[in-house]
Amino acid sequence: MEKTIQKIVARSIGSYINLLSYIAPNKSLLLAYKFFSEPRKGKIKGDKIPKTLQKSIYQKHKLNNQEFYTYRWEGNKEVILLVHGWESNASRWKKLLPYLKKTGKTIIAIDAPAHGFNTDKEFNVIIYSEFINEIVQKFHPKIAIGHSIGGNALAYYQNHYPHQIEKMVLLGAPCDFKVIMENYFILLSLNKKVQKQFKDYIQSRFNIAIEDFSASKFLKETTISGIIAHDLEDSVVLFKESTKIASAWKTAQFIETKGFGHSMHDANLYQTIVEFLES
Repeated sequence: MEKTIQKIVARSIGSYINLLSYIAPNKSLLLAYKFFSEPRKGKIKGDKIPKTLQKSIYQKHKLNNQEFYTYRWEGNKEVILLVHGWESNASRWKKLLPYLKKTGKTIIAIDAPAHGFNTDKEFNVIIYSEFINEIVQKFHPKIAIGHSIGGNALAYYQNHYPHQIEKMVLLGAPCDFKVIMENYFILLSLNKKVQKQFKDYIQSRFNIAIEDFSASKFLKETTISGIIAHDLEDSVVLFKESTKIASAWKTAQFIETKGFGHSMHDANLYQTIVEFLES
């Protein structure tokens, strides 16, 4: 029932955007981008800090007039960076943290733009990768783990910034921005006029062709070791997205799971990840 209501709401929003495209095209474009880039979940209120984060050392950072937060669990000098996905926050690592803490390494989880305590409203992978780079420069992690679009942001970071990460794990990560964008068009039933405006806006603003915004292209030349894990029953990011990444990233191990959905919470998988990180 909830999914049916969400579809009806999405189609209603799309109908309004389509109508607006003939009357006020610029306003229509900005509204289409707003619904695409502004998460509806994942914020943390100051009086409702998740228990997972309460025992961490949380720290505010500033970059390009934006504020974002990290959460740190102190260990030795080796650092693991955790990068969450869409409409989530650093507390999503609750079930993985106990396994990582056993390694004795310092763990740092980052909040994405427009998530957690961050006050801004816009999320995109490029800004996220800037946050990641800022934290890499400060804390020098050699290991990074990304879930969902967080994995895509890590792939973008790896391609666009000097390499400091030596091992990387991607969990349920999407490959192609084009797929994400077209699914959004379908969800809202946006007309061809809005779709063209949207594509032109993305390419102009971020100076990258939509076809080139792909984790498989970002990781094609990388030689770092890694794990790509994806669940066959993932209904949020299709399994074939990770197979595309795996076909390009030759030095990564591909792990196929079943029954854990998009969250990828599984004790055996987490133990495998820890063994990989310590190898």
